[in-house]
Amino acid sequence: MPPLLSPLPSPRRPQGDAASRLRLPDALCLLVSVVPDAQSLAPLPLPYTPPPMSTPKPFIGIDLGGTNMQIGVVSPDLKIIGPAKRKTKPEDKLEGVLDRMIDGITEACAAAQIPVSALGGIGVGAPGAVDPATGVVLEAVNLRWDNVPLADLLTKRLKVRTFLDNDVNVAVYGEHKMGSGQGVDNLLGLWVGTGIGGGLILNGKLFYGQFMTAGEIGHTILHAHHARGQRSLEHNTSRTAIVDRLARLLRSNQKSKITAEIGDDYGAIKSRTLRKYYHGGEKADRVVCEVIDHAADELGIAIANAVTLLSLSRVVVGGGLTESLGAPFVDRIQKSARDLAFPECCRVVNVVPSQLADNAGVFGAAMIAMDRVKTRA
Repeated sequence: MPPLLSPLPSPRRPQGDAASRLRLPDALCLLVSVVPDAQSLAPLPLPYTPPPMSTPKPFIGIDLGGTNMQIGVVSPDLKIIGPAKRKTKPEDKLEGVLDRMIDGITEACAAAQIPVSALGGIGVGAPGAVDPATGVVLEAVNLRWDNVPLADLLTKRLKVRTFLDNDVNVAVYGEHKMGSGQGVDNLLGLWVGTGIGGGLILNGKLFYGQFMTAGEIGHTILHAHHARGQRSLEHNTSRTAIVDRLARLLRSNQKSKITAEIGDDYGAIKSRTLRKYYHGGEKADRVVCEVIDHAADELGIAIANAVTLLSLSRVVVGGGLTESLGAPFVDRIQKSARDLAFPECCRVVNVVPSQLADNAGVFGAAMIAMDRVKTRA
């Protein structure tokens, strides 16, 4: 096929005034002279249209405790849109706990008006030593579990990818992303309840350590020469330890207002009971205040050691006992930590209460699952 337009004899780029006098037909001829054959012109590609992004899916977060399990459907914009709660009942063994967990997941999804199959994944925070890489609960004393492949069991039962981490790790991660731990890259979380749990954020990420067990501050030794069962932080500062010490004092005829409520039933002393007899409570009592203050001071010692070791600027304290006792308890812990941290610049450490309370573990577990799905996608 002949050229559509005849080429110019010797195409040259116009210079000076000639460029300003170049007419449209001349410009077209100049273009065609460079590409003389229209057949050699390849068709221009259509504008690129990226593939449509998949719609973000909700995730389930589960905070599995020895007494209760908190379950929540967490939306892509990080709101709990379907809550559920179940008793754990570890005495019913693994299958019983799994059945209640699945029943709670089903209820939470129904509350969120979605089928289980619409979930993007499930995150579980389990107590004790866990291996997040394999999804195995290595040892959970309060559940009476050893080497339980929890993530795999739930994945097979529900056909939804499930991810596992330690229960305090997920709570600390939730606080770091959405609660009292926002804005700092290095953070210790310490949860005070039936026992003592901990989790670490270092350089903006959960820190696991070589053996995947970092953060177990409750098992650090506070009194090395005490009798076995009285040496660790957990042995001396958990709610269990506080109740045991208080019961010993009451049995030795120490006078306390709390006896009018509980009599000799020391098992009836719960976190909410202690709140009434602690500083600021409606029946503040000297003996109760002394016992709890002693525990707070020792928690401050452990925190001061961690702050000195890791140069932390913030510590989040959570758990059932902390939530019940409130600001007087947290303030006492902070005073003790600031008095003992080294060097002096570390004595500005802020010890703050959990902002997300019971939902910290639910949010944290769901967000960890979201992150791992993205990583493996």
